[in-house]
Amino acid sequence: MTKPPTVFVVDDDQAMRNSLKWLIESVSMQVETFESADAFIKSYYPGRSGCLLLDVRMPGMSGLELQEYLRANQIAIPVIIITGHGDVPMAVRAMKSGAVDFIEKPFNDELLLESIRYALALDVKQRDMQKQRAEIATRLARLTPREHEVMVMVTNGKANKEIASSLGVSAKTVEAHRARVMEKMQANSLAELVRMAISANLTLSESKSEE
Repeated sequence: MTKPPTVFVVDDDQAMRNSLKWLIESVSMQVETFESADAFIKSYYPGRSGCLLLDVRMPGMSGLELQEYLRANQIAIPVIIITGHGDVPMAVRAMKSGAVDFIEKPFNDELLLESIRYALALDVKQRDMQKQRAEIATRLARLTPREHEVMVMVTNGKANKEIASSLGVSAKTVEAHRARVMEKMQANSLAELVRMAISANLTLSESKSEE
């Protein structure tokens, strides 16, 4: 069975960890607490769903350094920064690095819970997008080089005659390639095929190549 999403709390203040754990569990969310960034890194494995509630100032690896570590290792977990009043500039830096929110101490319980719910929903959305991109990549791998060419041209708005002229083949051949592309990509419409191409950056790469 899939594990429920977890709110990971990283804060060196034990009283704060206990308080956050009680608050989060009071609304039936799963929570795990860690006294340091290192402890979190040793326990967490990529792929676990949830969000990260992260203090900025901690002994050893700081909250910002942990956030940079996660980014460098392509671990896409939504981060909420918890900060003291003097840490606001650091929190702004964290936001620019991708944090979804920062909460100042002392915080309002309901605002914090609202931010956590948003982060968990964002995590679900990001994971769905990752799955979709992986599926599209699998389908793309089934295309022949010529079918791939045709897909790029079609999704960039070129008509069959234009594609035929560019490739030096007949319009009927292009139609056949196009039909196989639609079948292999499991696209029910041109609009759906275009969305897949955008997700895979095919239209973008084609437009750049024409500049």
